[in-house]
Amino acid sequence: MSHSINSEFKFDPKEPSMPISYPIKTLKELESRSYFESFHYPFNKASVPIESGYSEPLPNRRRILVCHDMAGGYLDDKWVQGGTNAEAYAIWHWHLIDVFVYFSHNLVTLPPPSWTNTAHRHGVKVLGTFITEGDEGTTVCNELLSTKESAQMYAKHLAELAVNLGFDGWLLNMEVSLKPEQISNLKEFVNHLSLTTHSSVPGSLVIWYDSVTINGDLWWQNELNEHNKPFFDICDGIFTNYSWQEDYPRRSAAVAGDRKFDVYMGIDVFGRNTYGGGMWNTNVALDVIRKDDVSAAIFAPGWVYETKQAPDFETAQNRWWSLVEKSWGIVRKYLGTLPFYTNFDQGRGYHISVDGDQVSDATWCNISSQGVQPLLEFADSTANSIQPLVDLKEASYSGGGNITFKGSLEKDNYLKRRIFQGEFTLSELPIHFFYSVKSDSNSSLGLVLEFTSTINKAMSILLTSHGMDHLSSGFSKVVPTSEHKGNAPGWVIHEVKTSNYKPDFPVSTSWLVDGEYINWKSGPQDSRILSVKISWELKEGKNFAFPHYNVYVEKIPKLAGGNSGTTIEHVQEYLGVAHVNCFYVSELKVPASISNLKFIIQVCSFDGTNQNLEDCPYYQLEIKGL
Repeated sequence: MSHSINSEFKFDPKEPSMPISYPIKTLKELESRSYFESFHYPFNKASVPIESGYSEPLPNRRRILVCHDMAGGYLDDKWVQGGTNAEAYAIWHWHLIDVFVYFSHNLVTLPPPSWTNTAHRHGVKVLGTFITEGDEGTTVCNELLSTKESAQMYAKHLAELAVNLGFDGWLLNMEVSLKPEQISNLKEFVNHLSLTTHSSVPGSLVIWYDSVTINGDLWWQNELNEHNKPFFDICDGIFTNYSWQEDYPRRSAAVAGDRKFDVYMGIDVFGRNTYGGGMWNTNVALDVIRKDDVSAAIFAPGWVYETKQAPDFETAQNRWWSLVEKSWGIVRKYLGTLPFYTNFDQGRGYHISVDGDQVSDATWCNISSQGVQPLLEFADSTANSIQPLVDLKEASYSGGGNITFKGSLEKDNYLKRRIFQGEFTLSELPIHFFYSVKSDSNSSLGLVLEFTSTINKAMSILLTSHGMDHLSSGFSKVVPTSEHKGNAPGWVIHEVKTSNYKPDFPVSTSWLVDGEYINWKSGPQDSRILSVKISWELKEGKNFAFPHYNVYVEKIPKLAGGNSGTTIEHVQEYLGVAHVNCFYVSELKVPASISNLKFIIQVCSFDGTNQNLEDCPYYQLEIKGL
């Protein structure tokens, strides 16, 4: 059994177990830097840098910060290599979000790398939380703020965590009363954390929560004013409490001056003393905030999930976020770099496919695996038209999701639906488009590309199957695709390319692959149970980067003479996906008939292509007697 932080067993972070994300609960842990000695630390590093163009300071416009608070945190998302809940919580409306905060009531809340990876993929910054509250919080502050040097030391350790784990800064929530003489060291803590984080993490943020005042009183202001502005002045913004009145955003903007967009007016989606009532009326507060042109901080949008809003999570989630979009508008575009690839995966599901082949039929969740999410317009499911939706249950070509279009059309008609809103700069050829489709024989699906030149000449180009010339009047040009069958029945790959593009993968001998923490146990019927950490890295001089790796195992049987089988066709069993250069195999059952295990690391490219399994690096482990 693997240990977890919610387990009845005492969690020892230095002992090998299924990798998890967990918080730092005491100042002693923070000061000792013991987190970096944890077995789990290498697995918790975010591997996706923030999308190009978003590593700079936030744009000078109103923004949305989302603060994710759910049942104490570290739920399905704590399993770094993925959990088993196909109905786990996820967010997929990233186009409406600028900053994502992972919140819990632990002293130091470290964002699980899954959230950082997918947020960064969508150009969204991620913050952890430092919170002091109650009697324990007072004790913490007495130590933290005892001297200027102490305040600087703890600030330095928080900045170090952000750097090493790959997230973008901190939300500070000092919800305790302080002595007036502690305030100067509190300001030193905030200032030093801001300066240190800024110098080491480009585009990083430190946000102050509206709690303790400059006089040391725990007195929520619900706005930016003279009681909390001294903290606002030494960090990147303020997240106000939720009980504000209609004129508070305007008043806060006046106090902030040219920093009005750094004021984030709080909205509690659960509706606890919040302006407008939250819940399905969250847009009421957003409308006021937008009118006064400041920013919004939406607390606990997981309300939709936690309270089981009807009729189901996906529908309710889309409906709730459509209220946000209708009120706020889409104020940013993502997707600025090439290659661009997505499989429409939501980071959870009921199966996993690789290149059209289903490699697992187990339920799963892993937000790190979320592909770039489409911008689908929410519509009433009873509307009499074709509705696009992300489907997690039907077959997928890659990952666990696809976009499905359901409905009917008149003969020779077509329906056009937006799925992305981005800006790519195309420089030189070659250029290569490909997409995979599984459709009924009487329907066809194409891809529309909208081009704008430097002289503002717009073109709309349709990529689609041959024989669609009757659609030419609706587009600047119709380009027929090359079609070939996918690996799995029913899938057709459509391509348009200007050259014979071939992905570049290092040969298997370019890699160093090793196993450690090897642990064997006896299992039933003379079987054995294996746990092992597998790590890999490129040899010196090899300069490649990859977004993730699929991990498989081949169980090689003994032959009659006791030797390993070499002529038998071996089956690759899918174990999971790694977003860092290591993977922990936990309690793998090995039948008595097996003599060797071959762990295959399938290298996956940013453009969606995967290395052929026979060319991949691997780690071979001989099974010896216990």
